[in-house]
Amino acid sequence: MKKLFSALAGALIATPALAQDAPKIDGADTSFMIVATALVLMMTLPGLALFYSGMVRKKNVLATMAQSLIATAVVSLLWIAIAYSLVFSGDGPLIGDTARVLLSGVGIDTVSPLAKTIPEILFMAYQMTFAVITCALVGGSVAERMKFSAFIVFSVVWLFIVYVPSAHWVWGGGFLQKMGLLDFAGGTVVHINAGVAGLVCALVMGNRVGFGRENLSPFDVSLAVVGTGLLWVGWFGFNGGSALGANSRAVFAIVATHLAACSGALVWSGLEWLERGKPSVLGVISGAVAGLGTITPASGYVLPWHGVVIGLIAGGVCYWFCTVAKHKFNYDDSLDVFGVHGVGGIIGTLMAGVFATRAITASDSDPGVAGLLEGDAHQFVVQAIGVGVTIGWCAIGTLISLKIVSLFTSLRVTGDDEREGLDIALHGEALHHQ
Repeated sequence: MKKLFSALAGALIATPALAQDAPKIDGADTSFMIVATALVLMMTLPGLALFYSGMVRKKNVLATMAQSLIATAVVSLLWIAIAYSLVFSGDGPLIGDTARVLLSGVGIDTVSPLAKTIPEILFMAYQMTFAVITCALVGGSVAERMKFSAFIVFSVVWLFIVYVPSAHWVWGGGFLQKMGLLDFAGGTVVHINAGVAGLVCALVMGNRVGFGRENLSPFDVSLAVVGTGLLWVGWFGFNGGSALGANSRAVFAIVATHLAACSGALVWSGLEWLERGKPSVLGVISGAVAGLGTITPASGYVLPWHGVVIGLIAGGVCYWFCTVAKHKFNYDDSLDVFGVHGVGGIIGTLMAGVFATRAITASDSDPGVAGLLEGDAHQFVVQAIGVGVTIGWCAIGTLISLKIVSLFTSLRVTGDDEREGLDIALHGEALHHQ
């Protein structure tokens, strides 16, 4: 505790580093990462807000948007206060330290050892947008029934119990990174965490009133289509920006990302066409997002044609989980967070261990990493361990988080409020006034 107070005091009186002591900050890399940061923030606001709100009923549109809005506000402040430091400062196997609490020691010329050509404050802001969208993604699983106050408390607790430790393990010098786990842009940290947390939340809270009996069709799929477009473009910053510079690896990641989205959309809509006789617009956008989420961990390690294959696999497997498995096991993951992001993250993280190629990852100082196709079975084993650790920690951490939230407020709205709609019941507003 004494160390924490010392760090807080240091943050309040910290002065910028002297320019002559600073390493060279590259203008092109900095410009690229500013754009990438803006693109990833756009994925949550307005991308995810529109994507999610277009798939709920009219009476819950504003309440669903509110989850993305409040996650952005709450997580951003917590990230700057202490979460960034716990993830990216220090190299302990399980958690970081408090050296960067309230951005202590971050001056105008400071750089992170993890991103040596851009200002550290930009690296901090870029990583902040990842934490924001991960918490916002979880909200889709409990849309139309979770209390707004409960979601706020959950975002705070879950951020520190689940997201912060796992992000440090994978990206901040923790044990999974030292083990050699490949996760370029968040297959474990973002997608598996969001998906598994979503499934646990859905199971704990129970199904929506009328699930499986009443019509719970989306209010306005056109909103979801617009949201998908914003997510798709934003993903170029999500995956491309994870190269942390304006370089060829960023471009390869962007191209693989785009192609995975295309093939995922085609497979999902094709399967739906065969099974139901008509390809729905909702199916096309669901397949695209499945492809985007699945390519994420592998995007900076694979060739473009690998992205096509990964997208094809994502479209088929995620489709099965969102249709067959969901109804077979009768769980109400409102907006298929587990079926798309959780399953996609698992597949993509494993596929990174299959398709990783030295042609993309090698440099003058690094021989690069190879996957199963290039003869390295060990890398696939490491990927599987990373998947297992992430699933286990997230499931346990989410259960603990929900228990803590229940000590402060009930998790779910009343049945009457749910039937009235969360827009009116929780926010006193309606999408359209008569």
